[in-house]
Amino acid sequence: MTDQTGSGRGISIALTGSGGAGVMTAGGMLLQAAAKAGFYGLQTRSVGPQIRGGEAAALLRMSNSPVEIHRGGFDILFALDWSNFSRFAAEIQLDETSVVIFDPDGGAVPDIVSTATKNLVELPVKQMAADIAGGRMNMIALGILAGAIGLSRETVIGLISDKLSAKGEAVLEASRACLDAGYAQASAVTSVPKLESTQAGDDVPRWLITGNEAAALGAVRGGIKFAAAYPITPATEILEWLAPALSSVGGNLVQAEDELASINMIIGASYGGVPSITATSGPGLALMTESIGLAIAAEIPVVVVDVMRGGPSTGIPTKSEQSDLNIALYGLHGDAPHLVVAPLSVADCLFTTQWAVHLAEAVQGPAIVLSDQYLGQTQMIIDKPAEVAFFAARNRVDKVDTDYTRYAVTADGVSPMAIPGMAGAQYTADGLAHSVSGTPSSAAADHHAQLAKRKRKIEGHTYGDHWAEIEGEGDVVILTWGSSTAPVKEAAALARTKGIHVKTVCVRLLAPLRVAALEAEIAGARQILVIEQNDSAQFYRYLRGHIDLPHYTKAFHHPGPLMLGVDEIYEEITREHRL
Repeated sequence: MTDQTGSGRGISIALTGSGGAGVMTAGGMLLQAAAKAGFYGLQTRSVGPQIRGGEAAALLRMSNSPVEIHRGGFDILFALDWSNFSRFAAEIQLDETSVVIFDPDGGAVPDIVSTATKNLVELPVKQMAADIAGGRMNMIALGILAGAIGLSRETVIGLISDKLSAKGEAVLEASRACLDAGYAQASAVTSVPKLESTQAGDDVPRWLITGNEAAALGAVRGGIKFAAAYPITPATEILEWLAPALSSVGGNLVQAEDELASINMIIGASYGGVPSITATSGPGLALMTESIGLAIAAEIPVVVVDVMRGGPSTGIPTKSEQSDLNIALYGLHGDAPHLVVAPLSVADCLFTTQWAVHLAEAVQGPAIVLSDQYLGQTQMIIDKPAEVAFFAARNRVDKVDTDYTRYAVTADGVSPMAIPGMAGAQYTADGLAHSVSGTPSSAAADHHAQLAKRKRKIEGHTYGDHWAEIEGEGDVVILTWGSSTAPVKEAAALARTKGIHVKTVCVRLLAPLRVAALEAEIAGARQILVIEQNDSAQFYRYLRGHIDLPHYTKAFHHPGPLMLGVDEIYEEITREHRL
């Protein structure tokens, strides 16, 4: 199943167990140890619908080269027990080369596992932990896995010392003993690939970060000084990261009573001159739409990060899906032009959120950032992102010498904005149609002028090359967005090795759509694929509404909770070439 790590596929490991078994802790430490040893990698988590507690699975992939998504089957499955394993069966693909490590006290091996592979390794992990004072099964599992794939004991011991020293010497000693016991058993796990580093002497700084953390950092770098939000899976980590970060830069975070309060708080703060943000998921975005319309009408910049999950309604809070695109684009009543952007990777959550802050401030309107559960909660080893110069740059009034017209019709559609309390700059900011001064008006001329102004400032802004990431050249063109970017890029790279010329166009700026730029990128194509993770082909239908796509354009999509796979996209790319 597994190529050597130098091929880029790397090693894939699944660690499963019931609530309290600590599989996420062990998986996280294994990933951190790989990072310290100079490798790239990622960890995703899969949990049941109860969100907290219950069964869990830590899914890891590690390699010598950057990886952004799981690929194919798993080389190792380590089951501390088999509690509700069936919930993970579709995500943890096994074949005859997979090695399964399990504790015989954890229950019978499920048929779906025993029929997939005969490489079963029984290790009495529970008893081993019981023989050590304060012993934990997950620390023994960490030692077994680290030893089996070739991570040095010194690296993992150093990590444990850093992570657990605050818990006291007794806990630290127990964890070390468990780790040593695990390393002693690692030789029982054969026929698995090793992590053979090619990064010796590589001093390129790397980060271990999630997309939610990256988005929060991007917000702070962009100039955000106020956040208000109501906790919701899978966006809560953005708030947890922002709380201390904003305090350190003189900002504030308020945990609001609900999403309605959150959006109105950030509108109020931004009206007062403070760049502001909220973070939510689909149900919260649905509640915020009326107030987002208010921000458009009153021309107040705000940023709303939507970490999408499976829907509708409560849906699947712990799984990913790109199904909020329609509400982000069309969910506001009236003609309400606004910004919608989508990060293309975990690392890109930083850039795109920072860019969104800049854009919202520049055009004086709301920007919706469409992340999702996969990007938001995946922990990934990445090269340190380059710092960019985007920062909040609102067109402000410094002094008023004549009558102030807040909504003056300007060439670019952006009017200087006063701060409340400024002498001579009082104006009304609400959701009513208004004149250039802000006075409520039902006159057709005022309504038409302000509609055109708001449209012009969004569509006429200069977005540069950041609207998309484009790779390759060829007559096969793939259009995608958001978290579908990673499997698309990997499938395209695989197709290129087979002599198929593939161009990928991964769209970051969803609204306003850069129609002319997109048309230029698909010119001359003989095969166009539009790839996304939702049931109704929302991106494909959105493109059809703006671009005269050729008849040979095909939508390839499926809903969550399973992510789009590299192999299925590759099959779709090559289908025409096999005819």
